[in-house]
Amino acid sequence: MRDFLIHNSQDNVGVVARDVKPGETLAGETIDKRDGFRLTARQDIPLGHKIALKDFKVGDTVIKYGEDIGKVVAPIRAGEHVHIHNLKTKRW
Repeated sequence: MRDFLIHNSQDNVGVVARDVKPGETLAGETIDKRDGFRLTARQDIPLGHKIALKDFKVGDTVIKYGEDIGKVVAPIRAGEHVHIHNLKTKRW
């Protein structure tokens, strides 16, 4: 069983397939290439939410589905929850 999925091998976030708790070692997989990936969760992340696959600094771009989905507005470490508190659209 995979704990998170990465939609495109270019993505720098994955989507958790269950609620996760800090300290859990998670197994993930890219959907397009079936590459395996391991990551330790640093925060509670609810089912269906994004998990950072790498460290981000303010201004970095988040990629999901192989597409730019926004910019980082607060530092994010690999394994942390990526959501509206640290990611904003570039449209506005």
